[in-house]
Amino acid sequence: MWQSIAGWFAAGMGVYAVLGVVFAVPFVVRGVGKIDPVAQNGTWGFRVLIFPGSVALWPILLLRWARNSPMPAEQNSHRQCAQKHLEAQS
Repeated sequence: MWQSIAGWFAAGMGVYAVLGVVFAVPFVVRGVGKIDPVAQNGTWGFRVLIFPGSVALWPILLLRWARNSPMPAEQNSHRQCAQKHLEAQS
């Protein structure tokens, strides 16, 4: 029984990893610039560095890329204070 569960878990992780690699290749080439304008001019070294994280976090990054949302979804007091500071400078 445990071997069957472990087999299904390993197969699921394999599918997740393959989907992550399939997603990460176009994401590091084009998509990262869409959700982070600063990364648009990133070097190939930068893109190699973000590849493993893109494979691991592909569902979150896919949602952000599909929604075309350049800003992170999270809101905290630091981000709100920085936003107020930027608005005051304008």
